[in-house]
Amino acid sequence: MKEGFIPKNDFHSIFFSDKAEECSKEIKSLFLNHLEYSLIKDTTTVKPWDVYYALALSLRDRLIESWLRTQYEYRKQDVKKVYYLSMEFLIGRLLGNSLINLDVYDESYDMLKEMGYSLEDITELEPDMGLGNGGLGRLAACFMDSLATQAYPAYGYGIRYEFGIFKQLIVQGYQVEEPDNWRKKGCPWEINRPEISYRVRFGGKVISEEQIDGRFNHRWVDTEDVMAVAWDIPVPGYKVDNVNNLRLWQATATDEFDFDYFNSGDYVKAVEKKNISENISKVLYPNDNVHLGRVLRLKQEYFFVSATLQDIFSQWKQDHDSFSELPDKVAIQLNDTHPALAIPEMLRILIDEERLSFEAAWEITRRCYSYTNHTILPEALEKWSVSLFEELLPRHLMLIYQINNLVLAEVTRLYPGNIIKMRNVSIIEESREKALRMAQLAIHGSHTVNGVAELHSRIIRERIFPDLYEMYPDKFQNKTNGITPRLWLHTCNPLLASLISEHIGNSWVRNLEFIKGIENYIDDADFRSTFFEIKQINKKALSKYIYRETGIRINANSLFDVQIKRLHEYKRQLLNVLGTIARYYRIKDNPNQDFVPRTVIFAGKAAPGYFLAKRLIKLINNLGEVINKDPAVRNLLKVVFLPNYTVSLAEKIIPAADLSEQISTAGYEASGTGNMKFALNGALTLGTLDGANVEMAEEIGAENMFIFGLTTQEVLDLKSNGYNPRSIYESDAELKRVVDSLIDGSFDDGEKDVFLPIWKSLVEEGDTYCHLADFRAFLNASIEVDKLYLQREEWVKKAIINIARMGKFSADRAIYEYAQDIWHIEPLILELH
Repeated sequence: MKEGFIPKNDFHSIFFSDKAEECSKEIKSLFLNHLEYSLIKDTTTVKPWDVYYALALSLRDRLIESWLRTQYEYRKQDVKKVYYLSMEFLIGRLLGNSLINLDVYDESYDMLKEMGYSLEDITELEPDMGLGNGGLGRLAACFMDSLATQAYPAYGYGIRYEFGIFKQLIVQGYQVEEPDNWRKKGCPWEINRPEISYRVRFGGKVISEEQIDGRFNHRWVDTEDVMAVAWDIPVPGYKVDNVNNLRLWQATATDEFDFDYFNSGDYVKAVEKKNISENISKVLYPNDNVHLGRVLRLKQEYFFVSATLQDIFSQWKQDHDSFSELPDKVAIQLNDTHPALAIPEMLRILIDEERLSFEAAWEITRRCYSYTNHTILPEALEKWSVSLFEELLPRHLMLIYQINNLVLAEVTRLYPGNIIKMRNVSIIEESREKALRMAQLAIHGSHTVNGVAELHSRIIRERIFPDLYEMYPDKFQNKTNGITPRLWLHTCNPLLASLISEHIGNSWVRNLEFIKGIENYIDDADFRSTFFEIKQINKKALSKYIYRETGIRINANSLFDVQIKRLHEYKRQLLNVLGTIARYYRIKDNPNQDFVPRTVIFAGKAAPGYFLAKRLIKLINNLGEVINKDPAVRNLLKVVFLPNYTVSLAEKIIPAADLSEQISTAGYEASGTGNMKFALNGALTLGTLDGANVEMAEEIGAENMFIFGLTTQEVLDLKSNGYNPRSIYESDAELKRVVDSLIDGSFDDGEKDVFLPIWKSLVEEGDTYCHLADFRAFLNASIEVDKLYLQREEWVKKAIINIARMGKFSADRAIYEYAQDIWHIEPLILELH
């Protein structure tokens, strides 16, 4: 049968066959109705995309009844709810996970098979939602899945970006950014809610008038306004009736069209206001290296929290007459500092609109909010110039000054005359250009602050915010990140998931602690053999994908050495590159020596304004061009850079990986969740004692990983004693040869000095992230990897141990801890069917 074609009148004959009777009648009926009535397709015009869209709409319909009933019960029972505010939700594709969560995968598979379609092929048609970029957004997506699965009353809030961060192309080795128009053909999961819209204001001025009682009334006037319109995405849990909600805001103009300009013939001016307004939700993370980019970024952040707070208050006022109980019913989680403006926005609403005193409003606000810190990098701790706030958010600037005065008065009381403490805890940074520090605002305005790994939380307390920790010791907690096993094993690696469930049952899908049961099969030769076969199947599938996308043929029997993540110097893709160059030279210098064949796979995007990260992508691609074509290498080494890294691409790569590179400079990675995903799929970790690697080593056993390099304290000691990378460079002949290959023409393809900035960053500019200091340890650890890989049975045993001991690193465990220790919410398990 020709793909995409079903003979006339065959729809119903297919679905009344005996075999089809076993399928879900509801799914069939919904699917056929959507093909005909939603997509206006008959049997001669249906295409694979239509099949995807109709199936997605059918699943959405299945969700809606439960979704409505869930929201009704939350309101009826007046339960305490958590509102999760995040600028990113890196959801990826929803079809596969929704089929599994709704427990209709087999029915849908059979239904499409009867039509002549492969469900696997149909799921590949779905574009990744362009709502996030890195670990922050992926964590938010995992958390939404876990909240629903554990039946916690929860709402996610974010922005409905028209374009994702960008689509990454590789042109002559360079990253080229193109718009990621992920909604070009429509998104079946979204539900437009035009009746839910709120006015968001910018600019203007504040008029303050003293009242009879001595209090001031503040009116924010002469503003430029935009409208925030709600779009909802139902979020199902795994085999539960609860369906939570992710609400995304789209910016629209208050007036779509100016007839005066249109009638005068100025057609551009007639729609100018609409276009300017819609820019706010146009793209994820505008380039903030330029002033207009910073203005747009700040507008995005306030637009997002203003609409969200107005929505929360609108829901609250439907059933409550006062705000005194608000903290007992509402928990608001700030996912990093991007939503920190929600704190002064809540104050503004309570004081200016609801007429509460500042003291009462501040007490309510602090009891509602909690803040998760995701970074220790100074450049990632958001700061905004006071002058920009004066221009865009004058009322909020007044409120932040009022908060700061309260804070400084408390510091003066606790630490009289201590100017250093005042400077460190102040929200206002008295630098050359006075700035507002969002992390300080979030800490002062929240009842709880948490890091995302034990090491990270300790660094926050001891190095980043020691004075704030001393001031608020009870505020600080740790909540180690986790991942959802529904997506990151059950969905992305179905063969391995089936093997595990066949031996220990499928309880691990809901409670990852049960996966420890497979360790009982570590000495079972048949289990190990099947495990190895599944890994090879996954590697062959990835090999085909790599060839299709890049034209590079790789050896599926080689060791797949994988580093896939956002490009940043501290993540040290460059260290991996230096190690790969060293391996390349060793192979060439020793043609008669046996080497373990290795395929080094990179993927990741660099921020458009991040020069060195983008130049590193060029280096990786040039390195691949040289190595992959060198006959002297004899298929012993290949280098691959897979473009346009997304969640769906990670789902292809991770099940096929043998080795997971988690090699950030110790003390710089907050947690990482890629490390968890790889280990859960049976890859061994080559890593530093950084982020969650530390806890993984405790759970898995360092002997089942390849740990190397300086520790956090050793990095600090090295730098405090005057780190001199040039001396290491000059004293290690192999390292010098490798580093100099960046500038001697070995890999520049005729572009002289193209990699000189990278060379300078290592040798002349301090090697901030200690690549050279860890180079020798990295090479030695890589040799240990080779030795173990040659012992297939031992490698497989360690891979099984990695999977079995990953129970702690479930997002379900993390969410339970947030719910118990921070939000103080309880599950509300619904039985609707």
